Amino acid sequence: MSQPAIAIPEKLFFKIGEVCELAGVQAHVLRYWESEFSMLAPQKNRAGQRVYRKRDVEMALRIRELLYEDQYTIAGAKKRLASDLRAGGRLRVVEAGVEEPEDAQQLPLQPMVSETAAAPIFSASESADPRIMEERLTLRRIASELREVLELLEAETKVSDARKK
Repeated sequence: MSQPAIAIPEKLFFKIGEVCELAGVQAHVLRYWESEFSMLAPQKNRAGQRVYRKRDVEMALRIRELLYEDQYTIAGAKKRLASDLRAGGRLRVVEAGVEEPEDAQQLPLQPMVSETAAAPIFSASESADPRIMEERLTLRRIASELREVLELLEAETKVSDARKK
């Protein structure tokens, strides 16, 4: 959520390169997600190229959010998506120009891929609830602090190992 929102262009179909650019991931990552997440299933044209619909692009952005921003594992993201879809929550893209909470700008997120902006996507029920937004921010702060503690512990372990030698 600390990244600016992007709007998905109004098109019927998208090529894999366009989806990669929107999601900020490489093509091999997107193809891997297709093999892991059954709900991300683009059609193929006569030439065998993948063609993504807007719904597929939204799903790719949601998967990216769960994996990179919310730090879910693949299995956890699958369960979360399945429960979101069972609950009837529709995915929607937050349009460009939507204000973000002020403290969201202070979160030191460390994406695993490029800093390309990706749209935060929420189910319809989550987008209207400020408590959920606040909980997400809190969880991200905690995750960031835990990463810092882990880095300190790893550095301390290296120092103590070096002293033993």
